[in-house]
Amino acid sequence: MTSPNAVEPDPNPITTASAVSSAHTQMDRSLATSLAWRATADWSSQILSWASLVIVARLLSPADFGIVSMAVILLPYLKYVSEFGIPRAIITLRDMSQEQIAQLNTIAVLMGLTCFGVASLMAKPVAIFFRTQALAPVVIVTCLVLIPQGARAVSEGLLSRDMKFGELSFFDAINAIVTAVTTLVLAILGYGYWSLVIGNVVGVSVRCVLLLRSRPHRFALPRLSRVREPLQFGWHVLVSTVALNSYQRLDNLTAGRVLGQTALGFYGIAWNLANVPLEKVTSLVTYVIPSYLAAVQSDLSAVRRYVRTLTEGLALATFPATIGLGLVARELIPLAFGPKWNAVVLPLEILSVYAAFRSIPAFLAKVLTAMGNARYVMWNDLVALGILPIAFYVGSHWGIAGIAWGWVLAYPLVAIPLYRKTIQTIGMGSGEYFRALRPALSGTLVMVIAVVIAKYVLPAGQPLVVRLVLEIVIGVLAYTSAVLLLHGDRALVFINMARSLRQAEGQ
Repeated sequence: MTSPNAVEPDPNPITTASAVSSAHTQMDRSLATSLAWRATADWSSQILSWASLVIVARLLSPADFGIVSMAVILLPYLKYVSEFGIPRAIITLRDMSQEQIAQLNTIAVLMGLTCFGVASLMAKPVAIFFRTQALAPVVIVTCLVLIPQGARAVSEGLLSRDMKFGELSFFDAINAIVTAVTTLVLAILGYGYWSLVIGNVVGVSVRCVLLLRSRPHRFALPRLSRVREPLQFGWHVLVSTVALNSYQRLDNLTAGRVLGQTALGFYGIAWNLANVPLEKVTSLVTYVIPSYLAAVQSDLSAVRRYVRTLTEGLALATFPATIGLGLVARELIPLAFGPKWNAVVLPLEILSVYAAFRSIPAFLAKVLTAMGNARYVMWNDLVALGILPIAFYVGSHWGIAGIAWGWVLAYPLVAIPLYRKTIQTIGMGSGEYFRALRPALSGTLVMVIAVVIAKYVLPAGQPLVVRLVLEIVIGVLAYTSAVLLLHGDRALVFINMARSLRQAEGQ
């Protein structure tokens, strides 16, 4: 006798397999389109941001950048407290009711206001810590962004859950453009470091208004019994994010406290330049992929496919960009920023090595969180918070270059556990995973050899701009040729994906 609760077998497994394949194809196309939107918005706005930074760096002094770097020490901590992991909870816990989301909306707004109040109270102690009296009002104005940061948490989480990445990318582009234009205008008018501070506040506020208009949500009185699960998940994300941003900022704190304001200005520019290629590529994936992984978290074969393909794509894009930046730093810095910034070169060369290999662990943390392992990611980041500050302090005895070396030598202790846990969680063999890195590693090695040889062969008296252009062209040709010759089949896969995307967008 057949049980009334028994599941009837599918009479047509071919139809089922076809439906699954169609669903995968639709998800892949949606992901590719989302990545394309993100890439278009990021890189179009980044061109303006880079141009603005070059001009602003010539108008302002290293000390101006130093005081802003001091002022934002608090911001990463409080920024994520203000949203309490709520956007990520909405993305991952997909069965929350509208009433629960309304209660989370109220909590996020209250957290934003509270965090701004805490920042205002901490402004004077921060100024005393850095021995910079003018810093207190800069901290307060900088942290005004905490109010819109909390207010937009639910709206952004809902748009991400619904995979509305076209809208989100447009809002991010507007934010970047408004920030760059405001900063540039104020710098030209002679506002000094205030131009950097006010530009960021204006950009973030405009983005918040756009998000709230696009996806408004009602409020409700919070009840702990109703929102305990999303708040617990959000707590794990929050602690992880605060720990992550702590150890990512403690190198700046060490530079400012031990080496002074001017040294911090040099180090801050080196850090930003080393991480620009990384952030602009990894953010395409880490911003978009949690929504897709959360949607297929019960299908491990689909998760493995995403991890393998995106790891390979990330490595192919980030390894040559970051390592290549370090290779041309000696020509790029004096040409783009002027001789007064030459002290940036050595830490930039070192940080570019760290940045290359940071891109993959940053993606793996998102994978683990989407698969329900937010608690493991949290503890891994807390361990990193104990290890890396020691490396920064020891390295500071050799100046800002020593702090940069702290990243290179200590970060593997943070990354290796993420690799192991991800491979175990999704059931992927280590050999299969590291084969995805092989095309980027071999291509980058050939590129490094080619550019180093070019540096010795090119005439020493050549203009910097000529040397820079030739080194970039040689590096690009060497990398592209190596990947196509040694891993042509894998390169063809990504080329075909790009063609399919263009065809889909044209329809």
